[in-house]
Amino acid sequence: MAETANPAKLPTLVIVGRPNVGKSTLFNRLVGRRRAIVGDEPGITRDRLYGFAHWLTRNFRVIDTGGIIPNDKELIPSEIYRQAKVGLEEADAVVMVVDGRTELAAPDMELARLLLRSGTPLFLAVNKIDTPKLEAEAENFRRLGIKNLFPISAEHGNGVAELLDAALAVMPQGTDATLSGAAGLGGPPYSPPLAEGRESDYREEEEAQALEKESTRETKIAIIGRPNVGKSTLLNALTGTARAIVSPIPGTTRDAVDEVVEHHGKTFRFIDTAGIRRKGRTELMAEKLSVIMARKHLEAADVSLLVIDATEGATALDANIGGYAHESGRSVIIVVNKWDLVVERAKQLKSEGAKKAKSEVPRRAKVMLDEAMRLADPQAYEREIRRNVKFLDYAPMIFVSATTGRNIDNLFSEIEIVASERRKRISTGEMNRFLETIDFERASVPYKSRVRIMYMTQAAVAPPTFILFTDRDVKLHFSYERFIENQIRAAFGFVGTPIWIKTRARNPKQR
Repeated sequence: MAETANPAKLPTLVIVGRPNVGKSTLFNRLVGRRRAIVGDEPGITRDRLYGFAHWLTRNFRVIDTGGIIPNDKELIPSEIYRQAKVGLEEADAVVMVVDGRTELAAPDMELARLLLRSGTPLFLAVNKIDTPKLEAEAENFRRLGIKNLFPISAEHGNGVAELLDAALAVMPQGTDATLSGAAGLGGPPYSPPLAEGRESDYREEEEAQALEKESTRETKIAIIGRPNVGKSTLLNALTGTARAIVSPIPGTTRDAVDEVVEHHGKTFRFIDTAGIRRKGRTELMAEKLSVIMARKHLEAADVSLLVIDATEGATALDANIGGYAHESGRSVIIVVNKWDLVVERAKQLKSEGAKKAKSEVPRRAKVMLDEAMRLADPQAYEREIRRNVKFLDYAPMIFVSATTGRNIDNLFSEIEIVASERRKRISTGEMNRFLETIDFERASVPYKSRVRIMYMTQAAVAPPTFILFTDRDVKLHFSYERFIENQIRAAFGFVGTPIWIKTRARNPKQR
């Protein structure tokens, strides 16, 4: 099993509090970007989120936790509490956030007691103190018994500098580290914008360079799919942890959850995204934002794992989600999850069919036995899925059970192959020798749409991009482009990755 990679040891600041007090707004301000989804609906953040920040001369790690209600026994709130406790175990200092515009509540009192008992340095951030007139209201929260109290406005940045100065003063120095390789979903060291009007200063050029440098060290894999197909369970199986909250309730994951894993000396960053629904099915603003963020994190990945529920087969929505990955140039592996349930169903049908045959119901028995044979045959099942996602014919397919761990090691091997194929480069000389071997007469393209290809070269990798230098300035016919792509794949592979083909005329005036 793969081991979770440990980033360089940095001091860790954990943000906790009950739902809807502004924890994620503070987290986003500290890490310098909109990493966590923020909204007016309580309970938006569920899994713990990791980010990295830079304040003055210090680098440190920040953990955002879901809203904690200590005694709530419901499945998702209790799982949020469990995730928060994991984060607190890593804390060098804790910031408890409360809403300064509301009265003290029983969950605040209970949470404060739990945190004071832990012995970890504790700071109280009374949030939403947006004007100096409201600062007196913050003193009401002294009743929680936390000495280090700071009135802040996470949205506007007021008071955050004083909070950071106090927290970092009690946190260990840690080891100096380059944050671009360790930051949650990517990003360079960042001094948080603590004054109004500096939010747009994101140092885009530095971030692009950091991301390019990071891509040489690790492979980013986005886990995508419909809600409730087992994406979070798959993340936990791949990382060997309980990193993501898993429940039978569709839409449990909202923020993208990521985890770094070392496997056979290679580094992989797995990103569990929110389930993507049809546009008309997303009602809450948090769900709409989670879908937007899922698309964003997919576009930042190298490889996408398109997770399909084996008990339901490939649907039109699965094809749409696969289309997002294909069009954005991400490599794709089709992961058919819950295969153990299909095998179990096949065994059940086979047993029932045998009983029917003995009880003189031969027709019904034959139907059940035929269905059992179909379900138990992965090749037949693969053909059925590929009929619904024909444009992903280059994507390998693997049958797994995230719950039992079946085929997870084989999935790692497939990821390594696909990531390598994505970065493969063919020399111009080799491409032109290949070009001479193609029989273009076999291409089923109208004669007027044909062009003469003078030579071709590979211009880029990730995804592999080829430029064809032609005798006329015309757009390639779809069939012609498809024919050339198939020839390239037959000769050089490029398993699991889309191929982009562009044309350039030797003499642009000729049409």
